[in-house]
Amino acid sequence: MDGFPSDPFRSPPVAAARPREIELHGVCLRDDYAWLKAENWMEVLKDSSALPPEIRAYLEAENAHTETFLRGTKSLREVLVAEMRARIKEDDGTVPEPDGPFAYFTRFREGGQHPLVCRHPRGGGDVEILLDGDVEGQGAPFFDLHDADHSPDHQLLGWSADKKGSELFTIHVRDLATAQDLEDEVLATSGEVVWCSDSRAFYYVEVDEKHRPVRVKRHRLGSAAAEDELIYEEKEPGWFIDIDATTSGAFVTIAVSNHETSETWLLDRTDPKAEPRVVASRSAGVLYSVDHHGSELVILTNADDAEDFKLVLAPLSASSRENWRALIPHRPGIMILFHMASARHLVRLERQDANPRIVVRDIWTGEEHAIAFDEEAYSLSVNPGYEFDTDVLRFSYSSMTTPTEVYDYDMRTRERTLRKRQEVPSGHDRTRYITRRLFATAPDGEQVPISLLHLRSLPLDHSAPCLLYGYGSYGSSMPAAFRTNPLSLVHRGFVYAIAHIRGGTEKGWRWYTQGKRENKPNTFKDFIACGEALAAAGYTARGRIVAFGGSAGGMLMGAVANMAPALFAAVIADVPFVDVMNTMLDGDLPLTPPEWPEWGNPAESEAAFRTILSYSPYDNVQPQRYPPILALGGLTDPRVTYWEPAKWVARLRATMTGGGPVLLKINMEAGHAGAAGRFDRLEEVGLIYAFALTAIGGFEEREARSAA
Repeated sequence: MDGFPSDPFRSPPVAAARPREIELHGVCLRDDYAWLKAENWMEVLKDSSALPPEIRAYLEAENAHTETFLRGTKSLREVLVAEMRARIKEDDGTVPEPDGPFAYFTRFREGGQHPLVCRHPRGGGDVEILLDGDVEGQGAPFFDLHDADHSPDHQLLGWSADKKGSELFTIHVRDLATAQDLEDEVLATSGEVVWCSDSRAFYYVEVDEKHRPVRVKRHRLGSAAAEDELIYEEKEPGWFIDIDATTSGAFVTIAVSNHETSETWLLDRTDPKAEPRVVASRSAGVLYSVDHHGSELVILTNADDAEDFKLVLAPLSASSRENWRALIPHRPGIMILFHMASARHLVRLERQDANPRIVVRDIWTGEEHAIAFDEEAYSLSVNPGYEFDTDVLRFSYSSMTTPTEVYDYDMRTRERTLRKRQEVPSGHDRTRYITRRLFATAPDGEQVPISLLHLRSLPLDHSAPCLLYGYGSYGSSMPAAFRTNPLSLVHRGFVYAIAHIRGGTEKGWRWYTQGKRENKPNTFKDFIACGEALAAAGYTARGRIVAFGGSAGGMLMGAVANMAPALFAAVIADVPFVDVMNTMLDGDLPLTPPEWPEWGNPAESEAAFRTILSYSPYDNVQPQRYPPILALGGLTDPRVTYWEPAKWVARLRATMTGGGPVLLKINMEAGHAGAAGRFDRLEEVGLIYAFALTAIGGFEEREARSAA
């Protein structure tokens, strides 16, 4: 197949134009497709059957059109899914984590969609299945096992799951002696379970009627959820709440934050009647996170203009900011991402020029050493584990060519023990590939990193197609990690590239602030510059690039499709945040108030309004030729609501003067993350990759090359 066929029987559904106009800051905003937002959308999040019939009929017609239009790719999708599944070790599992008398881990069974939560006696022995995700999810169209945390006495398992895709998690408690759940059940939570030390109570975060995490509660076993004690309530609608435990196990942390400011409260886990106490009161622009060691707190913060963060110490008994004292100073361009304290060591993960390293510090002597790797681009992560009194640090390493390796590292002797190497059952010879780190020059002169992967045999003569992935929001960095799915494109002659654009923190906190709010257009310009740089260097050519991004990265897709449509062979937008203006004006949506620090509040600020209006993909659709576009969404998605991609597709079709096709696929049984089962998700990836291959054209030839 050479591109998409022209077929009069493939006419897409036409959404009725029902104009709604509002005037703000002297500008009239017209929205022809606002009716696609169900008035009872909150009810739909909890029960998808509540979707009004007219909207359901339209979405189902769009899904049917997409399936009909792509029916010629059916065999290709089947081949792709089979390839990707063949790279998955189906009975794989994590390396057991020791905790007292047991070691805990998760694994999958052959053919299973969902994880099994397991343990065995420390040192080895018979495996005990504590929770079977396949059994719990049986018969449910959607099932997401979110948390599974054993109690300190190892007799109970607190676990949470979502069966709607709306991220409203129900918490259950399992008696591990009987393998039966207790009557204790807590509805409408964010999913986290943190146990009290006595194993007779746990903490959780309650979600309000607007789907926002607002209250921390303590549940005593055997009591009704209605009787749970309120521990903390956040009155500001734009703040998130998260709970965790310090690595020492001594405290529960209540982290309250928006995108610019944070505040942490501590709860004594040993006190069944503990009241929270604040570490340091919130101060605009100051972010901090807390761990605990002995009589002191170890705090990671950007206070006092430490843009890329520093580490300070504070007395546990007097932790306010005036008592903070320097431990690791701020170093511009070296961003500290994470820290944790064990009995004798302090570990931090930091990043410079998009590559991470782990630094281990002896708490008593102050001596430090680093763990790093030699590849041009790679990924590192730290697993805190369960135990505090240990010299062993577990971390994972991978690169775009190197499957994930899990190591146990003795922080005292500096000996590294490989505990697991990711197995690719269909085979993986890393010498067949090349991974590189390039830099693109943005219009303002900034150097934007690009991580890429391709076959060593690929001719760099501008002929190769390229899948260019981008995100660039919330300070999230895109690691140059090993991923098996893109190999299906790489084996067909694609260059797979990640654009580390502004809005992430690959080059420090400044890289983030230069891609948010009034600086948001830098994100789009950086991505376009990356595409142009790859073409100029011979890796691909203009018009041979498939752009791909999801969520806020889907917003990026909409923006660059408007700004530089000729650069791309296709644009794939997964759960795309494309209706930025209307969403940021709707304070009733779950995430809108928390998002104002990231994007700006267009209702209150004319400057924010003008900036958002300049790039909001839905508001900037032009009468021009667009490349083929595939938009995917989830009906019960609380983060990027289904009507955003639906409205965007309708406006594109009504406005564009040529090109396309423009296709919409709404998962009617899932939310933001798509299908929850690991194999079901491959069907969605197969659709995305088949669309990319078809847009490029000539995939039969690449199929033969891949087989050879």
